[in-house]
Amino acid sequence: MSQALRFEVSRLSCAGCAGRAERALAGTAGVSEASVNIANKMAQVSGSASSADLQKALVGAGYPAVEATVRLKINGMSCASCSGRVERALAEVPGVLSASVNLATEMADVTILKGAVETQTLVKTVKASGYEAALNTPSAKPQTDEAKTALAALRGKTLFAAALTLPVFIAEMGGHLYPPFHMWLHGLIGATPLLLAQFILITLVMIGPGRQFYRIGLPLLTKGAPDMNSLVALGTLAAWGYSTVALFLPSLLPEEGRAVYFESAGVIITLILLGRWLEARAKGRTGDAIRALQTLRPDTARVERDGAIEEIAVEAIAPGDIIHLRPGERIAVDGEVLTGRSYVDESMISGEPLPVEKAEGAALTGGTVNGQSSLTFRATRVGSDTVLARIIAMVEQAQGAKLPIQAVADRVVRIFVPVVMGIAALTVLVWLLFGPSPVLSYALVAGVSVLIIACPCAMGLATPTSIMVGTGRAAQLGVLFRKGDALQRLGESKVIAFDKTGTLTRGTPVLSSHALFGGAAYDDVLQLVASAEDRSEHPIARALVAANSRPILKAEVEAVAGHGLKATVDGRTVLIGNVRLMKDAGIEVDAAQPALDEAASRGETPVLVAIDGALAAALSVADQLKSDAKATIAALQQAGLRVALITGDSKATAKAIASDLGIDDIRAEVLPGDKADAVRQLRDEFGPVTFVGDGINDAPALAEADVGMAMGTGTDIAIEAGDVILSSGDTKSVVNALTVSRHTMRNIRQNLAWAFGYNVVLIPVAAGVLYPAFGLLLSPMLAAGAMALSSVFVVSNALRLRRVQPVLKEDPRTEAEVCPIPTPAE
Repeated sequence: MSQALRFEVSRLSCAGCAGRAERALAGTAGVSEASVNIANKMAQVSGSASSADLQKALVGAGYPAVEATVRLKINGMSCASCSGRVERALAEVPGVLSASVNLATEMADVTILKGAVETQTLVKTVKASGYEAALNTPSAKPQTDEAKTALAALRGKTLFAAALTLPVFIAEMGGHLYPPFHMWLHGLIGATPLLLAQFILITLVMIGPGRQFYRIGLPLLTKGAPDMNSLVALGTLAAWGYSTVALFLPSLLPEEGRAVYFESAGVIITLILLGRWLEARAKGRTGDAIRALQTLRPDTARVERDGAIEEIAVEAIAPGDIIHLRPGERIAVDGEVLTGRSYVDESMISGEPLPVEKAEGAALTGGTVNGQSSLTFRATRVGSDTVLARIIAMVEQAQGAKLPIQAVADRVVRIFVPVVMGIAALTVLVWLLFGPSPVLSYALVAGVSVLIIACPCAMGLATPTSIMVGTGRAAQLGVLFRKGDALQRLGESKVIAFDKTGTLTRGTPVLSSHALFGGAAYDDVLQLVASAEDRSEHPIARALVAANSRPILKAEVEAVAGHGLKATVDGRTVLIGNVRLMKDAGIEVDAAQPALDEAASRGETPVLVAIDGALAAALSVADQLKSDAKATIAALQQAGLRVALITGDSKATAKAIASDLGIDDIRAEVLPGDKADAVRQLRDEFGPVTFVGDGINDAPALAEADVGMAMGTGTDIAIEAGDVILSSGDTKSVVNALTVSRHTMRNIRQNLAWAFGYNVVLIPVAAGVLYPAFGLLLSPMLAAGAMALSSVFVVSNALRLRRVQPVLKEDPRTEAEVCPIPTPAE
C-alpha cells in the first residue's frame, strides 16, 4: 500500500550528502518518489517500501534516519494474545521500525523514524485493537495510585461476583453432595422459582463483573482475532445460553438434555476474576525493586539562595545550587561536597553495605543517605540526569526487553486461541457423534471446559515476569542490565575476560615494598623522594608522595626524560629513577639487583633512589589488586567458566597478577585497538565471551564481546559501550550478575515448561480423553480454577527471584563460598 513518510536524517552536512541520501532512498524497492532537504534535514518518501528498508538504505549510504522511542502504557491486556495483537498492530503503522509489548509491565516500546509518526497515531492504533493506551511519562516517583485503584476495582468485582454466585453454587452443588438438601430446597421454594433465581443472579454476574469479557472478547471474535476474553465469553455464554433455553424453552431440547449450568457460568467468571486479582497482586510485587528505587529521592531539599536557606521542591533544584544537608537526611540530587565531612550510606545504589566517607570535593549521589554530620554540597546533576534517574531508566528498559527464549512462546501464542477454539469445536462434534446420553450435556461440558482451561496468559507471563523480578533484584545488588537480552547471553557465556587496570586492580599505584642501603632511614628517604616528586602528576610519583607522612621540603627539580629526575632537596642531592639514570651518574647498583629481580617477578615497577651520590633505596610501586578480586575469580571458575586476563601490561606483570588470582589464560601486551581481536580469539576457541572493563581503551572490547560488562566507576565511554553496568565497581558484582542471570534463565525455563505442559496435558483432559477409560470428565468449574491458578503459579514462581542472594560473603577478604550459581543447563 502506497504511503507518504516524512522523517529526520542524520549526518547531513552539505548538499552532496543530501543528494547521496536521496539517491539511496530513491533506489529502494517500492519507493516511487524521494527527496531530502538539507535545510531542515528532513526526508520525504512516497511508495510502499517499509520503514525498515528505508532505514537500511540510509545506513548503507552513511546517513541513517534519526530514531526515537515512544513508550506507551497499555490497559486492558489480559493474556499473551492481547500483547501480541497490540504489538503487530503497532508494527504495521507506517514509520514504525519495531514494537515490543510487555504483558507483565503493560508497556509498549515503539521505535520510530523521528518525525514520521505522531504519538496520537500510535494511541489510536492501540485503541482500534481493543485496548486503552496513553503516552507513558516517566517520573522519579512511583505511580502506584492507579495500580491500587485497578486492584481495588478487581477485588470488588471478584467479591461481588462471588456473592451472587455462591447461593447458586450452594443450591446446585449442595443437592449433588447431599440429596435431602436438594429435596428440601425444592419443597421450600419450588423448582421453577429456584431456576429463575439462578437465572437472575448469574445474569447479573455476567452483565456486571463479567461484562469485561464480553466487551473485549466478542468484538475481537467478530474481527477474527479472538483472545483469552473471547474464550471465556464463548464458554460462559454457551453454558448460560443452554441453561436459558432449558429453563424457558425446554421443548427445544430432548428430555434427557434439559439440564441447567447457570452455576458453571457464574463460577467460571468468579474464579477467573479471582485468578486475575491474585495475579495482579503478585504482579504488583514484581515491580517492588524499581518502586524502591523510585522512593529514594526526597520531595524537598534545603537550598541556599540569595543568602537565605529555603526548603524547595526537588524538581526546582538547578545545577549549581548550594544544598545544605542535615545528618540522616537523604541526598536530593547528585552533587559535590563543598564543606563538611561525613559517611554516606550508598547501599541502595551500589549494593555495598559499608558507608563511604565524604569530604570536600567528593561526589554525592542522589538517593543515598547522609550519616551523622552535616554537609554542604553543590548540585551537579538534576532531574533525569542524576545517577538514580539513569538507573531507573536502565532497569525499566531491561524489564521491557524481550529475550530470544521468548520467541517460541510468541509463535505459539499467535495461533493459540484459534487452535483452542478449533479443538473445542472438534470436541463438541466428537461428543455429539459418539458420546453417551444425554449427548448434548456431555458435549456442552466438554466444549466449555476446553475453552475455559486453555491459558495463553501463563505463556505470556512466563518470560516478562521473571525478567522484571530478576533485573530488579540485580539492581538491588548493584548490577544494572542496560540491555535486557544480556540477561540471557550472560548466562550462556563460556569465558569471562577481564581488563586489569581499574577492573581487577584499584587503578591507582601504591608503594608496595622497599629495600634500604648504606644505612639510609626509611622515613628520611620517603620525605626527600616525596619533596622531589610533589609537583609531578605521574601515577608513580603520586604513589610515592602518598606514602610519605612528613612535611614536604623545598626542592629544585630537573627531569631526565625517560629515566627519572634529579633534585636538590634541603641541600641534599637526590636522584630518583631507573638503573640507567644511576649508572649514568656513576652510582653502583649491584646491591639493589636482588630487590629489582624480586620486584620484576611480582610485576611491580622498581624505583631506585640515590642520596648525595650513594644508593639509598629500591622502592617498588604496584597497582594493588581489589580486595574481592581473588574470591571473584575463584567463584567464576567454580561456576564452570574459563577466566582470562587481557591487558596492555608486560608479560611479567600480567603473569604475576594472574598467578596471584589463579588465572591461567593470559593475553598480555595487547594494544588498546587489539583488545577486540583478543575477545574474538577467545570466542573462536571457547565460545561466547563476557568482557569486563572500565576504561576508554576497553570500549571496543566491550562492544565486541557477547556481553560487555562495564565498571560503574569507569569512564562514560566504557559505560555506554557496556551491556551490563556494575554500579559499585567491585569485581564481586560480576559474580552477582552471573548469579542473577542464571537463576533468572532457570526460572524462565521452569515457567515455560509449566505453561506449555499445563496446556498440553489439561486441554486433552478437558476434552474428555480420560472418559472412555476412567469415566472422568472435567467440570467447567474445575477448568476455570485450574486456568486461574496457572497464571498465579507462573508469577509466584518468578517472585522467588527476589530471594536470590550474593554468592560471595560480605567480607571481601575471605575465599569464595561453595558456589551456588546454577549451571546454564539447569
